[in-house]
Amino acid sequence: MTESRVVSIHYTLKNDEGEVLDSSREREPLSYLEGAQNIISGLEEALTDKAQGDEAQVSLDPENAYGEVREDLVQPVPSSAFEGVEKVEPGMQFQAETPGGPQIVRVVSVEDETVTIDANHPLAGQRLHFDVEVVDTREPSDEEKEHGHVH
Repeated sequence: MTESRVVSIHYTLKNDEGEVLDSSREREPLSYLEGAQNIISGLEEALTDKAQGDEAQVSLDPENAYGEVREDLVQPVPSSAFEGVEKVEPGMQFQAETPGGPQIVRVVSVEDETVTIDANHPLAGQRLHFDVEVVDTREPSDEEKEHGHVH
């Protein structure tokens, strides 16, 4: 495949224990625009030379996937930051506004006046294993190129 093509894949994602974490097999294929950082870099790099019908098994260390867990992304915030939410519980996810733009955070723990949040990706720190089938490739539309993602 050449850069700036739309690639559609079916994938199954597993962790080191072989547990299935996600799969596209029961739904539409995942489509991405090459070179636009629509998927994790290590997976995109492994699929660069693949064509329609090709299959690949790709294992990625955290640095080529969602990164290592960063402790600085786990922090306490005042409970008042969740004003309007009836009950804040561990595992809940919220969108936080940060200087770098919107960020998804997970609630780790809840104390009387403090809620500890984690802005790490849920798969950070994990080695990931993908079984991938390239379903289709095509040239992107001008609009897709301009917007940097598949329509």
